[in-house]
Amino acid sequence: MFTQFVVKLYSRCNFGCPDCYVYEHRDRGWRAEPLIMSPATMRRLCIRIAEHLRRHRPQRAQVALHGGEPLLAGPLAVERFARGLRDETEGLPTQVDLLVQTNASLLDRAFLDVFRRYGITVGVSVDGTPESHDRRRPDRGGHGTYTEVARALSLLRTPRHRPLYRGLLCVIDIEADPVATYEALLEHEPPAVDLLLPLATWQFPPHRPPGAGDAPYGHWLAAMFDRWFDADRRETSVRLFDSLLDVQLGGTSSSEMWGQYGADVVVIQPSGLIEYNDVLKTVSSLAGRSPLHIAAHDFDHAAADPGFAAERAGLAGLCGQCRSCPVVDICGGGLRAHRHRPDNGFDNPSCYCPDLRFLIDHARNRLTKGVISLRARLDRKGMSA
Repeated sequence: MFTQFVVKLYSRCNFGCPDCYVYEHRDRGWRAEPLIMSPATMRRLCIRIAEHLRRHRPQRAQVALHGGEPLLAGPLAVERFARGLRDETEGLPTQVDLLVQTNASLLDRAFLDVFRRYGITVGVSVDGTPESHDRRRPDRGGHGTYTEVARALSLLRTPRHRPLYRGLLCVIDIEADPVATYEALLEHEPPAVDLLLPLATWQFPPHRPPGAGDAPYGHWLAAMFDRWFDADRRETSVRLFDSLLDVQLGGTSSSEMWGQYGADVVVIQPSGLIEYNDVLKTVSSLAGRSPLHIAAHDFDHAAADPGFAAERAGLAGLCGQCRSCPVVDICGGGLRAHRHRPDNGFDNPSCYCPDLRFLIDHARNRLTKGVISLRARLDRKGMSA
């Protein structure tokens, strides 16, 4: 069963981000895709999603308009898809969350009016400080884009549109200061922040600054975690950290970075092709491809495909080193794409393994000390059990 549907309404982007896994890594499948999803394909897709949810009746499902840059499709196309989805899923017991993940450069009142009518929430990609963002998210002419993204976020934060504001997505910039990055994100008053490790594999490893040791991303994240954890009040949700603490305390994760169960994500291209999790595009030109198409296959058929089953394999899909690791219940092996090596496929720990272990141990220590400190304060006040 799938509960996360990533819909590519438009196959191109107006940004030229050097780290983009769709356009700048190994995959070139976007070149064969039509620019925009046709009305007929939209109708078929909405029917397929509705029949899948009707058959399995999950409590909640998410449909994300993704890219490329989805707003390049224009407000009329977004409205056509949203109306079709709402019509087809009306009356289902499943709560269907419809969202758009955008670089926000084209966000204006016309789009926001559509979003309000159909209950579409908005996630915006912004990489921390203006300097970091402009370096990592230039437009196609190589110019920085922070000013226009900040303008869009100011509009999104107004009282009329604030209910649509889902949060920010930030790819970690190891060259930027983690505390300055967090505080720059806070300036946009996000209800939530998602942090992503740069997509990498053992063949194409993540950038590690000279002399930074074997866990620079772990140290970077730990510094941001401390700033977030030690705040006098809860400033925002950081899903990576919230999910890590939830799993540490025996709960479940809302981030595919943590936990054993893998991802139940399916991607639909503008042509109607059904594909595996987008992050696999960083592995090779074919790693994200499946032989399926919504014209011929429903999502139950897709869920039975070996490629999708591998995404949900849990502990059985991990290498021996991961299965014997004391924190495997928390880490879950990390993102599947990060485990890839050409000679043995995904039968490896994550290329971020030391970073993940460092952050897990750091968060556990901070959580333990926090509980001990709270217990001591309660004891002093005679309030402990």
